Amino acid sequence: MIICPVCDHVQSEGEECEGCGKRFPGLVNTPEPVVVPLPELELTHHAGGRVPVDAPVLPELDLTRLRSGPDLPAMSVPDLELTRSGITGEVPVAPMSDLDTGRAQDDGVRTAAPVGAVTCRYCRHVQAEGLLCDGCGMRLPRVKVAAQTTAKRRGADEGERVPCPSCHVPAWPGRACVACGTKVEAEA
Repeated sequence: MIICPVCDHVQSEGEECEGCGKRFPGLVNTPEPVVVPLPELELTHHAGGRVPVDAPVLPELDLTRLRSGPDLPAMSVPDLELTRSGITGEVPVAPMSDLDTGRAQDDGVRTAAPVGAVTCRYCRHVQAEGLLCDGCGMRLPRVKVAAQTTAKRRGADEGERVPCPSCHVPAWPGRACVACGTKVEAEA
């Protein structure tokens, strides 16, 4: 089997790729081209670094040189000032009486946090659990549930991280691993 180095197209035979047309150099038996040096071509390199070159100023080109910087006079371009308006004067500003800038009164009803299956926003894969999508590996939109405060577990002092069981990255006990998303339990 031949795999094209340009487009990774796989084919069984041929001298060029059927996908992109790249010629396979190892399979083509073409004679090496004969290179004949040109007699007028100088083969020696310039030695010595930067050498001053005599380049006289052409007087007919010097006349067309543009001036730049502070020596140019300020120019007014009236065609660009078409959208400029005159002074508007005093405009009365009155507050809008029907605009409510306050907050609504709290009725005590809270929106329940979504639980259950989550659809990945990238590949549309539906998944019931996990922090990363099983289809494409992107992070799933999950709601963090507030962790209940529990008694101190054995093996992990407060502030001490333990290795993740999946990827062995140091992580906080009782939380999801920042590298792979696996829930890390305290060491027993």
